[in-house]
Amino acid sequence: MLASTSRLLPSPRPVFVPVRTYAMSLNPAVVHPRKSVPRRYSERKTYLYNQYTRLLQSSRDRPLILFEHSDFSARRLIQLRADIADAATKHAKAATLAAPTPAPAPRAADTLPTFTILRTSIFGVALRELSPLGNGAEAELATSVDSTLAVLSFPTLNPPQLKAVLRVLARSVPPRHPKTPEEIEAQKKAEEAAFVPGRRPKRQRPTPVPDLKLLGAVIEGRLFKTEGVKSVAELPTLDGLRAQLVGLLSAPASQLSMVLNEAGGAKLARTLEGFKKSLEPQGQEGDAPPS
Repeated sequence: MLASTSRLLPSPRPVFVPVRTYAMSLNPAVVHPRKSVPRRYSERKTYLYNQYTRLLQSSRDRPLILFEHSDFSARRLIQLRADIADAATKHAKAATLAAPTPAPAPRAADTLPTFTILRTSIFGVALRELSPLGNGAEAELATSVDSTLAVLSFPTLNPPQLKAVLRVLARSVPPRHPKTPEEIEAQKKAEEAAFVPGRRPKRQRPTPVPDLKLLGAVIEGRLFKTEGVKSVAELPTLDGLRAQLVGLLSAPASQLSMVLNEAGGAKLARTLEGFKKSLEPQGQEGDAPPS
């Protein structure tokens, strides 16, 4: 009797908990008692994990610019990658003869940045196990993620190239602006005017508007926020910094050489004599004037 009664009892409904598919967790993996250890993953997940691990390992030499993206179609992503390639080509590092030994010219694909869409959960696993940043930077990055991630990997740190690419991205994908109260009111009035009693309203699929937001960057093993990335983009190139340093070091010598070239003969003697008098200590106030 009890068995038959228990069969008639309604089974509890499953509880669906909303899960953020873009969430990045750095917590240790949960070990299930009924599953074998180590856990075996599919080929796709293994490939993505190895790819993200190589990206993080190369962040010491190859800057990684992190973005949050949403509502991108395949065609829009192809156009975005083409815009990035066009902007980066104009500021690609040209071949130079200053090297002590001639080096082969790099391929075009090796000098352009790569825009990659990330699986945020797998990227979080690679970030947790590799831990390339340290000092709690991984946790700070994980808590700041609010959408799906994409990474822009540069072959080398080239601030003018980074600035050009960021400018093109801001022009190609302008930031979203929230609707004003006037726009909300106009949309509400249009919906009320289109409503007909007894007629099913026509469903219209909204046109997706892509959005791309700069989240930060991993440069030389350090995590930079949005403002830090923009500051790095304003820096000159390494060759420009070297030229400025050489100019600062050679400025005193060039000024001395210019003075010596202008002062010749008696003028040089008067210049040195005046310089000598300026270095001599001045006489005391109580000294008698010379006769």
